[in-house]
Amino acid sequence: MARQLRFVGTDSKVDGCPALHTDEGTGDVIVQGTPVTDPDDLAQLQHFGPGDAAVAVPRELLVNWGPKEMERVPEFVDRATFRRLFQTFKYTAWRLETRRGYASDREDPDFQAFLVTGSSPCDPDEPWFVNIKAQTGVGKTVGRVRVADNPPTTEQLFLLDYARHNAAVGEDIRYLWRQDATDLRAEDFWIFDSRLVALLHFDEADHITSIELITEPAEVVRYGTLHDAPVHHAVRRDEFVAQLAAAG
Repeated sequence: MARQLRFVGTDSKVDGCPALHTDEGTGDVIVQGTPVTDPDDLAQLQHFGPGDAAVAVPRELLVNWGPKEMERVPEFVDRATFRRLFQTFKYTAWRLETRRGYASDREDPDFQAFLVTGSSPCDPDEPWFVNIKAQTGVGKTVGRVRVADNPPTTEQLFLLDYARHNAAVGEDIRYLWRQDATDLRAEDFWIFDSRLVALLHFDEADHITSIELITEPAEVVRYGTLHDAPVHHAVRRDEFVAQLAAAG
């Protein structure tokens, strides 16, 4: 069975070598680098077995991207602490949404109204809208990319309609078809100021079970790289609505 490898990082400025990956199943670190093949070099290696391979990598690769602990201890925060992040961030707050639905949406009266009328109501005085309008009003950026199924689920259609209310207070919400997001892991998270990640954990019924804060630099950078491709390939809400109508 093939390993499930996760890209960790690289110090390469041009090509893709050297780099580190980790095996999601075993935790092994896979080092990618230039093969050491000179017999005189290989003869100097101790404990070098007949099935072993040697690669040369810059020291900075291991310093910058190698694991700093045998096992990282997760840091979890409560909902109140999580909500404060949306008031204290300085520049950017961005989310990747990958689930097919969220229990919090299904429990929202606005969702029930959407099921009946096909249109979601909105209270502009809700704390979320008041705060985001204040944050974007002073030049901060709040954005999301939502991965959508084809056809979209009912919950995704609700959020697609509701996104017009988010846009009214300055959120930049974009959409990416799931078939175009094969390189993305099924993770939901917010990243604040490119320095702090709030990773959302869910149960099988789509309820948030815990919120994990990640500040370890290499991990934050990894989540930051998950921002670039979705934002590049995703389309704005109005364009996505048009695509959906054309397919329809």
